[in-house]
Amino acid sequence: MTVALFLAGLATFALLYVPQPLLPELATRFRVDAATATLSVSFGTFGLGIALLLAGPATEVWGRTRLMHLSLFASSAVGIACAFAPSWEILLGLRALQGFALAGLPAVATAYLREEVHASAASRATGLYIGGTALGGMSGRLIVGTVADLLGWRWATAVIGLLGLACAVTVLVLLPKSRNFRPVAPRPAQIAGLFRKALSDPALLALYGLSGTLMGGFVAVYNAVGFRLEGPPYSLPLTLASMVFLSYAVGSFSSSYAGRLADRHDRRRVVPWAVVVCLAGLGLMAFRPLAVVIIGMVVLTAGFFAAHGVASGWVAARSAARGGGAGQAASLYLFAYYLGSSIFGSIAGIAWTQAHWWGVTLLVGVLWGVALVLTLLLRRIPSVLT
Repeated sequence: MTVALFLAGLATFALLYVPQPLLPELATRFRVDAATATLSVSFGTFGLGIALLLAGPATEVWGRTRLMHLSLFASSAVGIACAFAPSWEILLGLRALQGFALAGLPAVATAYLREEVHASAASRATGLYIGGTALGGMSGRLIVGTVADLLGWRWATAVIGLLGLACAVTVLVLLPKSRNFRPVAPRPAQIAGLFRKALSDPALLALYGLSGTLMGGFVAVYNAVGFRLEGPPYSLPLTLASMVFLSYAVGSFSSSYAGRLADRHDRRRVVPWAVVVCLAGLGLMAFRPLAVVIIGMVVLTAGFFAAHGVASGWVAARSAARGGGAGQAASLYLFAYYLGSSIFGSIAGIAWTQAHWWGVTLLVGVLWGVALVLTLLLRRIPSVLT
């Protein structure tokens, strides 16, 4: 189960963020500006976010593993098709379709883990899954940058599609079927009731807001950093600029470590400190020396994955403690997550065009300041077993 979900997370995020290291290349090839180039990322995350609203109810009726398998195979196939897109408009359409196809996995994974893993290890198991997503984000971007420098962006995109297909086959073989899933009858009133429950809890609402602001800031940084490293005073080639995504490796560690801390202590204590780490990393990136910029990327990446790993498990546990609807709550959390990515990832392109890195820093600083306030509010909301 651990290996399968690790690979599933790896494939999902490698496929979703294929264009991110290619943004300067895509801007040149399709003759668009930086803000327009970021739409290749935002269309994928927006399609995923919309589909999550459907995937949540679907998984409560159809089950967990079936939707995960369908999602991985379909998104890999569309990923390969993206490599043959003849125009910018068609590429954006395929990216939206790919994001829509990807929704089945993230909508289901945390609910599946909550049902199949003992409560004492739930945060740790979720942290391992989030670690897989971190490694997928890193390896996908590194492969893309290297292949694009050698063979161009189309070959790079196709290679990631094939990687996703290989992971989909492996997950099909390894992932155990659900043993503790109890389907909900496909009655609209009952499904609507689960959504109302997921939208009526102040703690869950705060977690959705935390999700959107955290991810919005994180994607804003990674969308803009490629343009920063490509230009003066660094003027790095695409292969070297892509090396900044090695910082995702620390995210794989920090998410699982934060999960262990949350199991041992309390989610309410761990998440605020993780956001503080994010802000510290952003502050380091304001300095000019390349080594300090890279250290800042590592620090903020560690903080982001620690906060997200604990918060995503918190949503599933909180909704289960309140009487069900884990699929809906997880979907709403991830809808906010990818909505934040889509909106603020594109605004980052505008911020970069207007004010370069200082504009991006101001945008992300405000978002993560709001996230910190939400974590402090979460500490004041009464616990429901979690």
